[in-house]
Amino acid sequence: MKKVEISFIKGDISHQPEFETVVNAANRWLAPGGGVAGAIHRAAGPQLYEECKKLAPIKPGQAVITSAYNLPNKFVIHCLGPVWGVDKPEDKILSSCYKNALRLAEENRVSSIAFPVISAGAFGYPFKQAVEVALDAIESFLEEAPVKSIKKIGFVLYSENEYKNFKEVFEKWQMKK
Repeated sequence: MKKVEISFIKGDISHQPEFETVVNAANRWLAPGGGVAGAIHRAAGPQLYEECKKLAPIKPGQAVITSAYNLPNKFVIHCLGPVWGVDKPEDKILSSCYKNALRLAEENRVSSIAFPVISAGAFGYPFKQAVEVALDAIESFLEEAPVKSIKKIGFVLYSENEYKNFKEVFEKWQMKK
């Protein structure tokens, strides 16, 4: 795997100035909503949704990139994750979200990117399984793709419980390598 730092922190994804790009766990219309999408749209301002309208709708597994407007970042990459029990196969679709986001980051010469745990909120994906898929997808992307610009990948976890569960899965994942 190429030398890319992977880290995780507890915080609000809409307040991450140390990352050039943040990832939005979007809905198919790229509209403001609850959770991550709500936080990102509120912080970015109405111009974000105006740009998003031109790119919607997107399908599960797809990713699109926009400016970040009032966020402390350069870009927002919007990914539509699978709804657990509806969009099949969930793991392949979720993996595509991360790989497509990283591909867009690389195409736009992004050096650092922060992810939420996609689909683990309102879309019902079991949290620890979603983390495993995310980490495996990132590892696969870094091994297969010609990564030139990405140097830092972060996960931003909103609650203490998410942070603890992520840490547990991340430590097991690192031991497998």
